[in-house]
Amino acid sequence: MKGKLILVLGGSRSGKSEFAEKIAGRLGERVVYIATAAVLDGEMAERVRLHRIRRPQLWETVEEEKDILSVLKKGRQGDVFILDCITIWLTNLLLDKNVPSPGVNPAEKMDYILEQAVRLISTVETGLHLIAVANEVGQGLVPESSLGRVFRDLAGKVNQVFAAKADQVFLTIAGIPVEIKSLTRSEWSG
Repeated sequence: MKGKLILVLGGSRSGKSEFAEKIAGRLGERVVYIATAAVLDGEMAERVRLHRIRRPQLWETVEEEKDILSVLKKGRQGDVFILDCITIWLTNLLLDKNVPSPGVNPAEKMDYILEQAVRLISTVETGLHLIAVANEVGQGLVPESSLGRVFRDLAGKVNQVFAAKADQVFLTIAGIPVEIKSLTRSEWSG
């Protein structure tokens, strides 16, 4: 039995994480929150603290910056996973000089990361539900640096891969979720 794949997009502080948490609470009893951000300063520590306060105590939190697939592989049918967030996960992989291996060129690294995204998506075939949270980064200015442009392009491609396979896609704007793809409308897309 296939699980659900739901993508929640939005800008910074748009309410996407809170909305993903509401979806998770409705989908199942066993919820695993995968946090991809490293806590490197006081500001991030405060953000993490506020996120934790908001979530039910029964939910399991797994802090994993890169190897999301191994966390998802531990899931069972009916389990609900929130991946928060894809964009930080991409950043972690993109900036790690050893992923996939030392000395690979940027194109190979992008291909590797896209392959990892496809593998994450395939975990719903085991019956678990995956709610993926991601920043919509393609609506701003063109980044000045080469790395910034690579990141923007990669984030856009990964969001497209998730959106193409998702059962539902939401865009959060000022705390309001707008459904942009649903099961009933998915036949319209290419």
